[in-house]
Amino acid sequence: MGNAVIRQAGYILAHTPDLLKWHGSAILQARHKNPDEPWLSEIPRHLRSFDQAVNYPPHQCFIGNISPAELETLPRPWLNVIQEGGTVGTFGEIYSESVLYGMLCFVDAFDLTVWQESFVQDIRGKLADHPTLASRGLMDKAVTASEDELALLVAQHAAPLWYGERLVGCVKAAHDLDINLSAHVMLENLVTKASAVLAGWHISSDMLEKVEYVIECSEEAIGDVNQRGGGNLAKAVAESLNCLQATGIDMRGFCAGPVHALVNAAALVKSGVYKHVLVLAGGSVAKLGMNGRDHIRQGLPLMEDVLGGFALLISEDDGVSPVINTRVVGRHTVGTGASPQAVMGALISQPLKAVGMTTADVDKYSAELQNPEITQPAGAGNVPESNYKMIAALSVMEGWLERSQINEFVARHGMPGFAPTQGHIPSGVPFIGHGLCEIADNTIDNFMVVGKGSLFLGRMTSQFDGISVLVERNQGIVEDVVLDNRAAAELLAEAMRKVADELEAGGWHG
Repeated sequence: MGNAVIRQAGYILAHTPDLLKWHGSAILQARHKNPDEPWLSEIPRHLRSFDQAVNYPPHQCFIGNISPAELETLPRPWLNVIQEGGTVGTFGEIYSESVLYGMLCFVDAFDLTVWQESFVQDIRGKLADHPTLASRGLMDKAVTASEDELALLVAQHAAPLWYGERLVGCVKAAHDLDINLSAHVMLENLVTKASAVLAGWHISSDMLEKVEYVIECSEEAIGDVNQRGGGNLAKAVAESLNCLQATGIDMRGFCAGPVHALVNAAALVKSGVYKHVLVLAGGSVAKLGMNGRDHIRQGLPLMEDVLGGFALLISEDDGVSPVINTRVVGRHTVGTGASPQAVMGALISQPLKAVGMTTADVDKYSAELQNPEITQPAGAGNVPESNYKMIAALSVMEGWLERSQINEFVARHGMPGFAPTQGHIPSGVPFIGHGLCEIADNTIDNFMVVGKGSLFLGRMTSQFDGISVLVERNQGIVEDVVLDNRAAAELLAEAMRKVADELEAGGWHG
């Protein structure tokens, strides 16, 4: 069979300060434990405006308006960099909270969302001039209510949707007793679905029509009391994307999920099961404001105020698009162990050595690309830099690199983190769009996508998890030569005649 290629990539961010304030898990838990916690009252003063979120350099990098190399040249903190950015980038777009609310209405299949009439009109007005969303009718099926009716629904445990100081809507529970269908869970799942659809719309419509299989790889669980994670968000997203030829499945693996999905998609295409597979994920409401307490205490804005989403189109070989090399797949197995050396060995050096490569043969490594300006104030350090230093140290141990070359290796093969801390979102996939472009313009020849996940969070195992795969320049389609039995027999007979003639001419000297 032919190779599987990454044909298109799309990335989106949605600025959601009010979802952060009212529904982020860390803030919800703190408010439940002690509503008078001082830092909670500080939240409004630390929220960014939409323009501030758009102009923030890592966000511009995420949607492709600047490259990771260009981001690295900007002085840190990036929060202090004053430069105007666009909402639309090479790979995608940054959306406002009002647009995301409109998407909640669009993807709502069971009338779970209820909206204030004036807000519906506001959104319709804002979308009227949007080049891609104006014609999609996001609010066409909106269920409306008065302010008093909305307030009553919220009092009856619907999840409130605030827009600044206005209560503009709510998400109702889908069942009176089932906590798996509670208002809060339905809000989380609808937001993930909505942001995944936004990302999917950045794949060309003509290709969406050809998609046969969708793999959704976020970290939400779709189901009810009898099957908490039964799914299938992938098929729900495919329906909203009008992928009429597609079925699909949810694939989960905490932060490693997207790279698992990428490898599985490549296998499905390379084996000939499907010609076009869409790998996508929406964002996580729970992770909004996750490190907010630390950011507020240090006088910083609440930088975890955006949802992320991505979509990758994996297709049969077109002779041009970069190839997913399934001969170079690293995997953290049950027997690998959890030490950094063992993990990096399994994900990086072992798959490379198996095909005669070294770490220097990979131009770029795309691992955990969390924005360090978010993680460092919370005490988690610079995660991407730590990964690159570990890869460099591993290279020294393998004899591929001198210790004095570690910093040079990190600079050459690494990149700054630029993705929001949305769990699965920063895990390997944010660079793929940039990588496709850099291969196309001959800046690089290949890159390795690395996903790692902490399975202990689910309390079923203390195991670590990880998977990696090499993406490389397409060398063009090599036509397979297929011989039927008769042709093969004729070639063999001809070869034997030549051997017999040569033996007869030269005599036998055995």
